[in-house]
Amino acid sequence: MPAKNLVIVESPSKAKTIEKFLGSRYRVVATKGHLRDLPKSRLGVDIDNDFEPEYINVRGKGDTIKEIKEAAKASDRIFLATDPDREGEAISWHICSLLGIDPAKANRVSFQEITKPAVTEAIKNPRPLDMQLVDAQQGRRVLDRVVGYKISPLLWAKVARGLSAGRVQSAALKMICDREKEIEAFIPREYWVISADLTKEGLTPAKEKKAAFQARLESFKGKKLSVNNAQESDAVLKALEKGEFIVSSVEQKEVSKKPYAPYTTSVLQQDASVRCGFTPKRTMMIAQELYEGVPVKGHGTIGLITYMRTDSVRISDIADAACKSFIESKYSKQYVGNNHYSNRKGSAQDAHEAIRPSYVELVPEDIKDSLSADQFRLYRLIWSRFIASRMKPAVYDSVTADIENGDYGFKASGRSLIFDGYLRVYSDDDGREKTLPPLEKGEKLKKLSVSGEQRFTEPVSRFTEASLIRELEDKGIGRPSTYAPIVSNLLDRRYVLKEKKSIMPTALGKRVNDEIMEVFFKELVDAGFTAGMEENLDRVEEGKEDWQKIIDDYWNGYLKAQIKTAESTLQKIEVEPEVTGELCPQCGKPLAVKHGKFGDFLACTGFPECRYTRSIVKSTGVKCPKCGGDIVQKFSRKGKLFYGCSNYPKCDQVYWYKPVSKKCPVCGSLLVERGRMLVCSNAECDHSEKKPAQKEE
Repeated sequence: MPAKNLVIVESPSKAKTIEKFLGSRYRVVATKGHLRDLPKSRLGVDIDNDFEPEYINVRGKGDTIKEIKEAAKASDRIFLATDPDREGEAISWHICSLLGIDPAKANRVSFQEITKPAVTEAIKNPRPLDMQLVDAQQGRRVLDRVVGYKISPLLWAKVARGLSAGRVQSAALKMICDREKEIEAFIPREYWVISADLTKEGLTPAKEKKAAFQARLESFKGKKLSVNNAQESDAVLKALEKGEFIVSSVEQKEVSKKPYAPYTTSVLQQDASVRCGFTPKRTMMIAQELYEGVPVKGHGTIGLITYMRTDSVRISDIADAACKSFIESKYSKQYVGNNHYSNRKGSAQDAHEAIRPSYVELVPEDIKDSLSADQFRLYRLIWSRFIASRMKPAVYDSVTADIENGDYGFKASGRSLIFDGYLRVYSDDDGREKTLPPLEKGEKLKKLSVSGEQRFTEPVSRFTEASLIRELEDKGIGRPSTYAPIVSNLLDRRYVLKEKKSIMPTALGKRVNDEIMEVFFKELVDAGFTAGMEENLDRVEEGKEDWQKIIDDYWNGYLKAQIKTAESTLQKIEVEPEVTGELCPQCGKPLAVKHGKFGDFLACTGFPECRYTRSIVKSTGVKCPKCGGDIVQKFSRKGKLFYGCSNYPKCDQVYWYKPVSKKCPVCGSLLVERGRMLVCSNAECDHSEKKPAQKEE
């Protein structure tokens, strides 16, 4: 008997999962993304007619559209089950146009998680399309198209082909350039840290060592003290030699540390970057897999997490109760917490819950064999963060001691864990213990050593992908769906480069920002203005603003005139090549660094007369375990970074993660870097260990 109900989703893997839940009376097909969109070859927006968008069928989607139309003809009922966000609502609206469905009829279903109860409940309660959501998506899409397609040709004409500008992209570039200017203008200031290594008196050498602790100089005659040079440090050390160290006060109290809220999209991207070494783009790809469904032994194909694009920390009452029940049964009632969290921004949409596991009882370690290594690591992160958010705070015994030596005041602090609370499931580096021995007011201490250490103030750090996302979110720029591709776009345009994890602007990025965007399009790259535009677009979703009016005000009130001014006054910008100082072996002209799809390479500045090129080999400093050659950075045909032996093709040793000069203690294979961990490169070996702490220079 043929299926009488058609369910249309976006992803083929999601289609398989949902079809299994619904049974033979339902056929589930996938759009594989957008079916209709603005044309790539032209603006596709009628700026003289209320910014009416011109939608066309996406190239290559003809067979998919045909399949959906044929399936729709053979069905009595159609359910539009695209993703539960603006993009998903817009895709459903485009499907309505293709199939002649009235958007006002109840055909739309959405689910926060892909579980059988959630899917079957959604099918029972279809609703009309939310046209405010559709308008919000159209407003963003059209505004971004107008900005990109109107400014980018200016960059092509005045700088070079292939460049682009964007509403969020250009604001992010300005932030990166501003940070670099701050670093370049920074003047280090010398200061000295004076510390005393102390212990209790009257102890045996072994106990004396165990009771040792460090106190830091804080004040002189009750006022904060700054030691600015070697002479001042020597004078203080000399004065301290004459005096005795005596405890002036001891404060002991219990302090608690509350668990973090469950993940929003941006915080997941940040934490996965720090803990797993994933780029935001990779994090979202793995999260999509976990949301859409993976085969789990004993459970079939199921979605393991809730929808992964959200800026809300809200959790449903049902999920909250299920989690607390799980905590009580697995860890005991004393671990069940009652924490309350609020969204960081008042503009958080709150349409979706925070990111959480769909089934709390599926402990990551129990289903590890069903997941890829990266899926397991991300699922474990999401699972443990959610469970921890429903647990009691960790409790510490905190001790602070004030210690005097004449007029000089020192401070020492320590803490020990009394109750682990949420730390039972979610590790926190801030949870490390540092204890003090029992101290009493008036107690005289034994001095082991007193020393001064020269230090210098340091500039603010360059952005990483994680810290850039945090800054964008704090300033209200962009939304969960836009964070992941930002740095990829900037890298693709060669506006920025990544050195290890740090992001810095290139000469091209600086000139585009400083000489074009900041001069002619100051509002476009201003964080406050961009955040205000985001809020206006959010108001479209709330039915409080008209998207066409927002764009009309921006285009006719600002952007149109600025583009005209730039076109008439901006001179051609020549970006100097990055000359290396090395000369071409064929013609003797300088070699310059060029940037290609598969990484950087050297090319002769005498091009096109001289076409000499040479690849740039970046060694890892690690020797190949097969042949002793150097392990170097390489790029696949699709541009993916990997590490391989320099003696290829004679030696085919490769690694997808950066190897280190340390062998696995279990099997002898090289270890590779994965976030903050070193893991064995042998897929059959589970050994992992923490990376050693970086030494301060």
